[in-house]
Amino acid sequence: MVLVHHVGRKTGKAAVTPMMYLPSDDDPGTIYVFASKAGAASNPAWYYNLTTAGTAQVEVGTETYAVGVTEVTGEDRDRIYSEQARRYPGFADYEKKTAGIRTIPVLALTRT
Repeated sequence: MVLVHHVGRKTGKAAVTPMMYLPSDDDPGTIYVFASKAGAASNPAWYYNLTTAGTAQVEVGTETYAVGVTEVTGEDRDRIYSEQARRYPGFADYEKKTAGIRTIPVLALTRT
């Protein structure tokens, strides 16, 4: 689990959201988070907060640090999401629920 500290794009209020994450195999400074919203038809509010701001703070284990936010798309997104679904089958169920409605976004959070 990672705790992601972000600011509401509409409210300006600070928020903290716990999320499952996948560490990057290629970059120890990058983790991936998934805007699954348990397979709901819409993206979670935190997704819009992070993509609007482009930055956040994360708590991983005992470390807290700043990150840049980048959306992962195309084949990279599919590869990363597939790995998360392999490790945590609930994510495969979320993808089935959103089929034909939306593609679950994958965000790279990279230490700055």
